[in-house]
Amino acid sequence: MHRIVLGLIVFSFFTAQPSLLKAQDRIRDLVVKIHAVHHTPDVLRPWTKNSPQPVKGSGVVIDGKRILTNAHVVRYASQIYVQPNQSAERIPARVEALTPSMDLAVLKLDDESFFDNRGTLPFAEELPRVKDSINVYGYPTGGSELSVTQGIVSRIEYTTYYYQTSGLRIQVDAALNFGNSGGPAVSDGKLVGLVFSLIQNAQSIGYLIPVEEIQLFLADIADGRYDGKPQFYDSLQTVENDALRQKLNLPSDVNGVMVAEPYRQEPRYPLKEWDVITKIGDTPIDSQGKVAVRYDLRLSALYLVQKLANGGYVDVTVFRDGKLIPMKLPVQSQRELVVPYLLNANPRYFILGPLVFSQATQDYVERASAQRPMPASQQNSPLLTRRYDKPRFDGEELVVVTSPMFPHRITKGYDDPERFVLTEVNGQRVKSLQHLVQLLRDDTQPQITLKFAKTSRRAHETMVFNRAELLESTSKIIEENGIRYPYSPDLRPIWEKSLTVISKPASGS
Repeated sequence: MHRIVLGLIVFSFFTAQPSLLKAQDRIRDLVVKIHAVHHTPDVLRPWTKNSPQPVKGSGVVIDGKRILTNAHVVRYASQIYVQPNQSAERIPARVEALTPSMDLAVLKLDDESFFDNRGTLPFAEELPRVKDSINVYGYPTGGSELSVTQGIVSRIEYTTYYYQTSGLRIQVDAALNFGNSGGPAVSDGKLVGLVFSLIQNAQSIGYLIPVEEIQLFLADIADGRYDGKPQFYDSLQTVENDALRQKLNLPSDVNGVMVAEPYRQEPRYPLKEWDVITKIGDTPIDSQGKVAVRYDLRLSALYLVQKLANGGYVDVTVFRDGKLIPMKLPVQSQRELVVPYLLNANPRYFILGPLVFSQATQDYVERASAQRPMPASQQNSPLLTRRYDKPRFDGEELVVVTSPMFPHRITKGYDDPERFVLTEVNGQRVKSLQHLVQLLRDDTQPQITLKFAKTSRRAHETMVFNRAELLESTSKIIEENGIRYPYSPDLRPIWEKSLTVISKPASGS
């Protein structure tokens, strides 16, 4: 009898192997290696780009004859090729949609015959559970062939991704390396997430973008445009402290998160300081600011915003002055910043004579600080003091001199205003880079006077140029430095609309 049972077990094992191996082979055929050449913009020299850099990553076939991968694998790529498993062929590809905030991208292939008879990897219907087993597929550094590593889910949380955008994240203990980015994590033959990050100085800690976030991204781009995730940016805190609850007159059976600072201060904004958000939708928030989304999973209450937002609003319930008040709270995809992130754009710039003006961005501040720490004399520069401020009016931008002055005789006696924020042109306040171009275009005074923002110790000296000399020097400077255009494409029609040139007076006149 024991021999019969053992024989059945052995028979079942070996008969199951072909189907298991076939399923694994099918998944392997859906995972591709991605070869990209990054040509990123040089924010310190905004008229040019950094040297091309080769990058390798992974991707997976999804429906619609598309390849899903990470944004950081193909962002700013001048060339992209997809290499199938067990093939030397490289198929040209292009980006169909991309979000740096959630690190997701979709590629299309020039030759779609690749997808013939290949199928797709089905998505998991729900989040995995902690300790669930997963297999991670990809092309990590250290070899040229497809790699499969095993691990378990160790944590699921709602946290910050990039550029102040939040989302679900899965932590795994699978061995991940550079090149794994964009590769699929699979459990029971279904996609549970996409590899996007690892901790370099920690062992066996990596992160996945879960299927739910991927589906939100794919649904967003269905109309051909990525709008971004709905979020709100009010400053919130928990209501665990007894003294705080007393001040709020919060009943023992009411919990939630308190509004420490509303995102907007205008009267029409529904939230006020000291409000307690008790529910998002119909789901109650606990005193730690979390909600139960499954019997074994509690997440930040803000997770519900992306699930329940509709038409730019999400339903919430607020405790205020002893009453529970239902209201619709506006949501938006990106925090408004006077110093914004570039995301996937190129820097905007305008060259006038020896000066290079650009919109101040987070990317510029980070790069400039990494190159050289901000000197003590500029510690109170608006680049730092207003870095995370909201614009004070619609369209406000900080205009900064991004690069050292080009050498030219008209700069005689002037200190270099690099990193200084421009505030005035001929006594008129500069509101944005576009506004600066308009001011310089339309002002017919023979001289142009530039003033800069004050810093901790001093303001940069006032700079005065003869308008005609400044315009004349521009052509010579861009020619000598191999610059194709003295402005970014968006500013060209503005500058050339009705440019008035004041000629230099004839000698002896």
